[in-house]
Amino acid sequence: MTKVDERLIARLREAFEPEAALALLRRAIGTPSVTGEEAAFAGLLAEELKAIGAQDVELRDFAPGRPNVSALRKGRPGADTLLLIGHTDTVHVRGWRERWAGTERESPYSGALIDGAVWGRGASDLKAGLCTILSAVRILDRAGLPLEPTVLFAFVGDEESGEPGSGVSAGARALADRIGKGELPRPDFAIYVEPTMLDLYVAHMGFFICDITLTGKSAYFGVPELGVDALKAANQALTALWRYSDELAKGESHPLVGAGFVLPTGIKGGGSIAVPGECTIDLIAKIPPRVELEPVRQRMEAAVRAAIADHRVKVDFAYPAGRDHPIGGRPFESPPDRGRVDRLAASVRALRPDRGRVEAAPYWSELPFFAALGVPGVYFAPGDITICHTLGENVNLKDYYDGILALAAYLAGAAG
Repeated sequence: MTKVDERLIARLREAFEPEAALALLRRAIGTPSVTGEEAAFAGLLAEELKAIGAQDVELRDFAPGRPNVSALRKGRPGADTLLLIGHTDTVHVRGWRERWAGTERESPYSGALIDGAVWGRGASDLKAGLCTILSAVRILDRAGLPLEPTVLFAFVGDEESGEPGSGVSAGARALADRIGKGELPRPDFAIYVEPTMLDLYVAHMGFFICDITLTGKSAYFGVPELGVDALKAANQALTALWRYSDELAKGESHPLVGAGFVLPTGIKGGGSIAVPGECTIDLIAKIPPRVELEPVRQRMEAAVRAAIADHRVKVDFAYPAGRDHPIGGRPFESPPDRGRVDRLAASVRALRPDRGRVEAAPYWSELPFFAALGVPGVYFAPGDITICHTLGENVNLKDYYDGILALAAYLAGAAG
């Protein structure tokens, strides 16, 4: 088993300034960056990169007024180039103030410290991860330890969904394009700081979201024979979708991600005292690694069309959440280069023997853009995905501090 020198950990602990790391996190949370409004936070990150001696610090718009941040810091000649990446945007804060009115948590941007956790929008997803990167490099400098890999810092916008006209990974796409064109160095490995509770996620599902619109013909309830019942067609479509989901579940299964499925998540239609003329079904599909999105889409659409008995019903399929694929996001699994993964896991276990497990992410994020360039990677950071996007978002302070020390150990070449 790969191990880390305890003397290195002791040296890093001695150099660590937890008060400064906490202050940085609270400043980050205190700078709003809901998707579409990332610029102020991107500016803060650019200044912090300059403060830790990064070179070529650049703010470059991927959309008008919406910049990515990139920078470099040289490591040992001949060592890896490591991409440290995270997204700058957060989900909205609607309902937060009402939920916590009259308490320390009333502002979603206060960074309130309560019972060993820092509260606020973005605390887990993923400002703690970004601050982990900055604070880890700062520890190395204070400890007088050289940086082993050359680090490409990249902080991108537009990862989160939910705001109109945004949330399609425009920032990650722009960054991947620059790497592909040679404008930025091609990394040997990537660490994306999505929340993992200090475990290592080496795979995740692909997905697509689909809105199915069934259009018939409305008619007065007393003469239903004059109408074409879209709600009846929706019932037939739902039955077909559940049947197809069962087929997917029996198909290709990934050892970490599991099998795929199709999950109808909503249905809307009718409401008047009449034959329903239109009905919509919303669904999401989970697609495991080694399975392509397009065949799943084709078979799903064919199953729905075949199930509808009344051929007068018009069926339309819309896919509103294209990411690295026109209809959604591709699944991800890191290539089997376990050396770097094992070293990162060992760095985590040196601080937290209960963490550093190699697992799959229960979400989709943006490493597929870089996997397409041949860059292996993992997700790793403090934070709990199960409370992200909620009115209870916070990050455990001990996890944050241990994550900083673990990443610092990795950047110092621990277990190399």
